[in-house]
Amino acid sequence: MVKIGVIGGGQLARMMIPAAINLGFDVKVFAESREASASLAVTDVGDYRNETELVEFANEVDVLTFDHEHVPTSVLEAVRRTGVAVYPSPEALRLTHNKIDMRARLQELGIAQPLWTVSTSVTTFPQDLDAVGGFPCVAKKPVGGYDGKGVRIITSPEEIEDWMSHGPVLLEEKVEFVRELAQLGARSPSGEWQAWDPVETTQVDGVCSEVIAPASGLTEVLGKESRHLASQIAREVDVVGVLAVELFETSDGRLLVNELAMRPHNSGHVFTELSQTSQFEQHLRAVAGFPLGATGFLAPRGVMINLFGGIEEDRMKQALRGYQAAKIHSYQKAARSGRKAGHVVAVGDELLPILEMCREVAAVIHGGDYDA
Repeated sequence: MVKIGVIGGGQLARMMIPAAINLGFDVKVFAESREASASLAVTDVGDYRNETELVEFANEVDVLTFDHEHVPTSVLEAVRRTGVAVYPSPEALRLTHNKIDMRARLQELGIAQPLWTVSTSVTTFPQDLDAVGGFPCVAKKPVGGYDGKGVRIITSPEEIEDWMSHGPVLLEEKVEFVRELAQLGARSPSGEWQAWDPVETTQVDGVCSEVIAPASGLTEVLGKESRHLASQIAREVDVVGVLAVELFETSDGRLLVNELAMRPHNSGHVFTELSQTSQFEQHLRAVAGFPLGATGFLAPRGVMINLFGGIEEDRMKQALRGYQAAKIHSYQKAARSGRKAGHVVAVGDELLPILEMCREVAAVIHGGDYDA
C-alpha cells in the first residue's frame, strides 16, 4: 500500500481522501489542528515550518505532497535528504512561493505573460512604472498573497509605500483581458502528462466565484495553445502532480500566464463530477507514480460555484430537496464571512440550465443572497 503524506488539512486534502480510498492508498495528513477540514485523515498536528516535526512525519510515508504551498523550501529539502520523495519538488514550489521568481522563470522559458518589473523604492518608481505601461497597474506582494490578498490595482506610488518599506514589490501591467481561463493537467515522475480541457473562471474581489467547463467558445487554436503552455511549464519546471495555470485571454487572441498552482486547484473542482478522472485522483496517481487517468468529460458542460461563509444543515437540506441534480460539497469549516465553505457542481447538455441551477443553490445556501 502506497503511503502518501499531505501537508495541510484544508479542503483540498479532504477531497483527496475518497480518491485515496478507491485507489487503495493510505493518506496521512499533517495539519495545524485536529479540527481541520481533512480531520478524517489527520494523523499528525504541528507546525509545517518546523523541520524536526515534518521530517518525523515524513518518515512514516513514501511520498510527501501538499494541500497548500506555504512550506519553506529549506524544510522540504531536509525531508528529501531523508530519502522521501517530495512532489512537487522544492525547486518547482519555489516559483509558487515567490511571484518574482515565477515571473523570472517564465521569462527564461519564453512564456507569454503580462509586462512586469520589480520596484524597490519611490525613487525608481517612475522608471519602473514605464516598464509596465503606466497607471493603472497591478502591484503584488512577492510572498504570501493568495485569493486576492496581497494584490492591489494602483494609480499612485503612495498606494504601496507601506509595502515598499518591507521589501521589493512586483509591478505588472493591468491586462485588458476578455476573460480568465484555467488550464489544469497532471504530470507523473516519468513525464507522463494528461490535461483537461481549459475552463473559464469568474473572480469576485480576487476570489474564484464561478467555473464553466469547458470554456465557452474557445477556439481550437487557443485550446491547443493553452494545453501546450501548461505542458511546457510542467516539463521545464519538473512539476509532479496537478498543475494549474491561470491565464488571461486578451481581445487580440493571446494567452498570458497570470499565476501558477502546483496542487489541485479551485477551478478543477468541477472535474469531480464532469471528468472521467477527478483532479484529486489524478494528483494522487501522479505523486504515487501510478499511470494517469483519462480526462475526457462525461457530459458536454459543467458548472462549479463556490459557497462562502458557512453551510447550515437546514439550508443544505432545502437545496438538495429542491435541486436533486446538484452536487453540494461541504468542507465542514466553521462559518466565517468570506471563507470558502464548500461548492456546488452541476453537469448537463446545456450551459444555461445548469448555471442557473448552481446559482439558485448558492442563493439557498447563502440565505437568498447571491451575486454572480
